[in-house]
Amino acid sequence: MKTAFQAIIAAALLLAAPLAALAQASAMPSAGNPVIKDKYTADPAALVHNGTVYLYAGHDEAPAPEQRYVMHEWLCYSSTDMVHWKEHPSPLNVKAFAWAKDDAWASQVVERGGKFYWYAAVEHGSMPGKAIGVAVSDSPTGPFKDARGSALVTNNQTESKIMWDDIDPTVFIEKSGQAYLFWGNSHCYWAKLKANMTEIDGEIHQVTNLPNYTEAPWVHQHNGWYYLSYACQFPEKIAYVMSRSIMGPWVFKGLLNEVAGNSNTNHQAIIDFKGQSYFVYHNGSLPTDGGSFRRSVCIDYLYYNPNGTLKRVVMTTEGVRAAK
Repeated sequence: MKTAFQAIIAAALLLAAPLAALAQASAMPSAGNPVIKDKYTADPAALVHNGTVYLYAGHDEAPAPEQRYVMHEWLCYSSTDMVHWKEHPSPLNVKAFAWAKDDAWASQVVERGGKFYWYAAVEHGSMPGKAIGVAVSDSPTGPFKDARGSALVTNNQTESKIMWDDIDPTVFIEKSGQAYLFWGNSHCYWAKLKANMTEIDGEIHQVTNLPNYTEAPWVHQHNGWYYLSYACQFPEKIAYVMSRSIMGPWVFKGLLNEVAGNSNTNHQAIIDFKGQSYFVYHNGSLPTDGGSFRRSVCIDYLYYNPNGTLKRVVMTTEGVRAAK
């Protein structure tokens, strides 16, 4: 029979075990938001490839106190744990598109057949308005070169009368191999891509039932559900819809992310990595000149409810812990 003293010791050890585990978890390194602190980074996209996450972002270069978007290049970082990020030389600049004038706006990189395709929004040089180009590389870190020699999407192909509706491209590739391009400001457009990933296949369609749609579509899939998230209203929040088919019909499910601090815009990427889902976005919190025209990429966790709906993202200063 245990003495009273032995019982006390045993109870103390039982209590200490979870406390020690908690202390160990708390001691694990976290990225801290924003994850990139020496440059302004905006409009993030992320790609998981061969056990590494590649983070692609626009580069806000407006000098303080200018209140405008100045963006000429895209930046690339990689990580194997979501905490320690390695910067690579800028793999793509607007100058890579000889037909483009300026404005390295939102973009996304996808992999297919061992090649990496970079879809990017720029200002067209000879046609009014924004356009979407596609660059290609044999490496996720580039360098990338223009895959077409011309724009994939131009302002005269879509119905909106504004000059900036053809922005924020995102691409999703089905297991069947069929690729889909989504994009648009004020209207959400989508179209099939040909197998070469550099041509539109057929008609351009619209997703019409997106309440308060502004821009920044992102498509991902989880447990048989398709999710289309997007920036809504202004200042922007992130909302989302769900469907059993990438072609819809889409059902509105509500807000996913609130207004990101000190930033009028909101732009998201959603990935799974090492058994965890992540929500990548930007805010304007980086001192000393952070703000809506000088944004910074942040990462927090994304969680699903049992019925497939998404839990509201909790934006944190601590960010995420190192992924094992």
